[in-house]
Amino acid sequence: MVPPVSVNDYVKFITQTFVQHYEKPSNERKSLKHKRKSERPPFMLRWFGILPYAFMVLFKKNK
Repeated sequence: MVPPVSVNDYVKFITQTFVQHYEKPSNERKSLKHKRKSERPPFMLRWFGILPYAFMVLFKKNK
């Protein structure tokens, strides 16, 4: 079990994360965003699971 975190520690963590993010140049932030988007699974797989996605791939292959 994870011990509870105090409010001060949480605010400190959030502030550090926020500052680190905005200290990066904007083009680096954009490239990281595009990289994360490209690594995500397809929409059908994320929302409906593997079976509908498998059927879609199967029907596309047969065409």
